[in-house]
Amino acid sequence: MIIAIDHGNKQIKLPGGHVFTSGLRESDAKPPFGDDVLKYKDKYYSLSDKRIPYMREKFIDDRFYILTLFAIAFEIEDTGRYDPGVMRVHVLAGLPPAHFGTQYERFENYFKRGVDEFEFHGKNFNINIYDATAYPQALAAAVPVIGEISSLPKAVVLDIGGFTADYLILKHGRADLSDCDSLEHGVIIMYNQITAKVNSDLDLLLDESDIDTILQETPNDFPDNIKRIVHDTAQVFVSDLFGKLRERAIDLRSGKTVFVGGGSILLREQIEASGKVASPIFVDKISANAKGYELLYRAFKSRG
Repeated sequence: MIIAIDHGNKQIKLPGGHVFTSGLRESDAKPPFGDDVLKYKDKYYSLSDKRIPYMREKFIDDRFYILTLFAIAFEIEDTGRYDPGVMRVHVLAGLPPAHFGTQYERFENYFKRGVDEFEFHGKNFNINIYDATAYPQALAAAVPVIGEISSLPKAVVLDIGGFTADYLILKHGRADLSDCDSLEHGVIIMYNQITAKVNSDLDLLLDESDIDTILQETPNDFPDNIKRIVHDTAQVFVSDLFGKLRERAIDLRSGKTVFVGGGSILLREQIEASGKVASPIFVDKISANAKGYELLYRAFKSRG
């Protein structure tokens, strides 16, 4: 069974559209509330809206492994493939392009632990992650639109994620991994800037979901002065990101730029209003990286 998982610093995404926050609560006793509770090695885990602090190396402890078990269980249930016997799983995952070369082997090995047992939604799962394959983020998310840019001598893919903004250069549709980087300029940085500004100016506390609500123009009752700070700070954040790219000799005012990732979806209005992007292409599926891992895997298998 192939299961693709996008392990974001902010959210875990699955190809079918299932998304949950990269946050966990651990307890010795079963929580009295909540349906999504996973029991693993005599501990109970439930998902939390409070995400795990940024981890450059997600394989240094078990938290992202537990989140992977949640993802596997959700995907098995969503696709109706539950089997009480041992289920063999090949995990497809991703890493920022700039970290890929130094981390992919350790990240792949992180998942391969033989048969692991856990309980979820009243069912016993016996999962054997027998293999794992990592792919560069950004490249994977751009796969659905590769036909639009494969004839171009150069295109930039910009993946705005939770903690990093990853850029990658495509030349005639092929990735140049020698010309990529991961900037620590994801939306978590923006959230911190906005909460600090609102707290400083208005003595009020906003959480990340409040900021999302305002930026997404979801109906809300926040006063105009708070909305103005949120939108203005988000616009400065986008301008600063493009300025950092310019320092690396990447000017988005010419050629095609493919925007992927949840941050690009959240900040589309600010990106388009910046006046610093000549020809943007938005991949508006938050699960684009996970779907891209599947497409890359199938393409490789078909060639083999």
